[in-house]
Amino acid sequence: MKMISMNKIFSVLIMCVLFISCKKQFEGFTKFTISYSEEATISSSTGVNLPFNINTPPTETNSKQEFKNEKTRKDLIKEIFIENISIEIKNPSSADFSFLEEVTIYIKADGLDEKSVAWKKPVVNTGSNILKLDVTSHDLQEYIKMDSFTLRINAITDELLTQDHTLNISTKFNISAKLLN
Repeated sequence: MKMISMNKIFSVLIMCVLFISCKKQFEGFTKFTISYSEEATISSSTGVNLPFNINTPPTETNSKQEFKNEKTRKDLIKEIFIENISIEIKNPSSADFSFLEEVTIYIKADGLDEKSVAWKKPVVNTGSNILKLDVTSHDLQEYIKMDSFTLRINAITDELLTQDHTLNISTKFNISAKLLN
């Protein structure tokens, strides 16, 4: 009985020491998210089984202010990864993604090459008006540190659209950074 109690106490003591030392390792760092939302429209004149592109207007990152709010700045950013990108059909309200065969989203910023960041190939018809995309594992900090970026949607439809489809593209980025001293 005493041996078990001593072992438990010793185990708890070791766990406490490890927890404290691990906590110190993460002091001075922060993790936070930034979300963006843009609209785009797929025209009813879009052809079937042909790739087409839609560009979003430039998205202002407001990164300087976002970083300041989190007590960091862009030179202290360690990494920025996409947590998720989703596309929602806003109009027509009864529409789903059954018309879409595949989709890829690219990011572009001034002075940086365009990069594929999300895709769904093939798009499976679930009857939903929201499509969650697979995302890249690449660090995208150079794009989010810029004043703005644009998204380009490249897609192929497998049905004729009889009316325009208004889409909302939502992106959420995870950011790891050192804190200001």
